[in-house]
Amino acid sequence: MSSIFSKIIAGELPGHFVWQDDHAVAIMTIEPIVPGHLLVIPRQEVDHWDDLSESLSNHLMTVSKRLAKALKQVYQCKRVSLQIVGLEVPHVHLHLVPVNDMTDCFFGNAKGASAEQLAAEATRIREALA
Repeated sequence: MSSIFSKIIAGELPGHFVWQDDHAVAIMTIEPIVPGHLLVIPRQEVDHWDDLSESLSNHLMTVSKRLAKALKQVYQCKRVSLQIVGLEVPHVHLHLVPVNDMTDCFFGNAKGASAEQLAAEATRIREALA
């Protein structure tokens, strides 16, 4: 059975994409902790991050670094947090979160965002990548 992320990647469910290549995508999360919170996801469905191939793991980190630079530019944050949790969706995904203090890393602060807000955030990040 396909994960929700595989369905988004396949276009079966909507997603606000900021990055797409042959091996990975990045989408805005529908429940951001702070504006700009996004997910970097391999196209290949792998449950545990430590089961990723070396090359795919390296690629996800390379993509994450590029996206982090764009997030810093757009949100003028002190840092970009990278977290891999994996308890809710059995498909590896890296959370990139613009942070200015530790409360910006607390998943308990996540709130739903409108499709319009997510689309606007995705546009700003894509423009910073260009």
